[in-house]
Amino acid sequence: MATVAALSGSKITGEVIGRESFGVFIRIDGVPNAVALAEITSMPLGMELPALGALVSSEVYWQGDRNHQVRVRFDEWQGADG
Repeated sequence: MATVAALSGSKITGEVIGRESFGVFIRIDGVPNAVALAEITSMPLGMELPALGALVSSEVYWQGDRNHQVRVRFDEWQGADG
């Protein structure tokens, strides 16, 4: 999907639409067919996952061609001590 490929390295915003033990899923504003995943492996120690329905900002660091999924790190995770 060209739209997902264009997101690599981009800053995105969206709403948390799912929480799991391994991270949260985000509906990306303006890209209805793509879902972002922020994994706990990218989360610094002492930080918490955002709540369901929270609006978040993040940076895309990986995208998958088959499932229209991107992986992100939340802005507040950038530069946090871990």
